[in-house]
Amino acid sequence: MRNILLASAALALLAAPAMAQSVSSPSYYGTLGYSQLQGDNVDLGAVTGRFGAKLTPYLGAEAEASFGVDSDTYSFGATNVKVKETFDAAVYGVATLPINPSFDLFARAGYGTTELKASSGGVSATDSNESWNYGVGGNYYIDAQNGVRADWTRRDFTNDGGEADVYSVSYVRRF
Repeated sequence: MRNILLASAALALLAAPAMAQSVSSPSYYGTLGYSQLQGDNVDLGAVTGRFGAKLTPYLGAEAEASFGVDSDTYSFGATNVKVKETFDAAVYGVATLPINPSFDLFARAGYGTTELKASSGGVSATDSNESWNYGVGGNYYIDAQNGVRADWTRRDFTNDGGEADVYSVSYVRRF
């Protein structure tokens, strides 16, 4: 029995370099683009940046942040209220399906926070809400480092049960 254990340990030591070579190092990417948030009463625009890491060809993680650049006005009774996204931030787990070297599809799920500012008649208020987020999209790469990304993400807000759809188009840069 002792010989079997020693032989197994020796074999494991010999196989360790081969196992290390089969694990690829992470690849990183960043995106910069425009996002359109469509909620129940508002349609808002934001500049969105992301930083991600593909830990394997199929799994990764990304963080995103957006800053509002386009507001919307809706009527609340006889009062017009101007709404603007102040910011949002989220983290995601990402599953990727490589179709070919120039095109891949992905699905992502994560958690984030969104802050909105509403103003009317010289009075303004800011509120934030957390959300569970999920969505799908695709990347098309023009060359080895540069590409275009399009995606849709649903935000299911936790406090009030509301939801919003976010559509994004972005430039992608692989590092």
